[in-house]
Amino acid sequence: MNTLVAVAITPFGVGDELGPEVAEIVRIIRESGLPNRTYSMFTEIEGEWDEVMDVVKRATFALADKGIRTEVVLKADIRPGHENTMERKVETVERILAES
Repeated sequence: MNTLVAVAITPFGVGDELGPEVAEIVRIIRESGLPNRTYSMFTEIEGEWDEVMDVVKRATFALADKGIRTEVVLKADIRPGHENTMERKVETVERILAES
């Protein structure tokens, strides 16, 4: 079943600059091969439920397995019968705005 998630995986207790840890998380997500897009506060991932959740788990535990306290904020949209919702949702809004 197609699943679109917005996920923020955040390390705690590693200092003020989190760039290296966040880059490690994003690298795992990108190497998954699933459609994804990273923004300043969340990364979107789209695919089948089990595949998406596996990527979230692997990205989370890449830090947690190093003893880094890790927080996960996740929002999921499960929409049977639909694909490419990461792109289509934005296209719909842009089309409506252009018609206004």
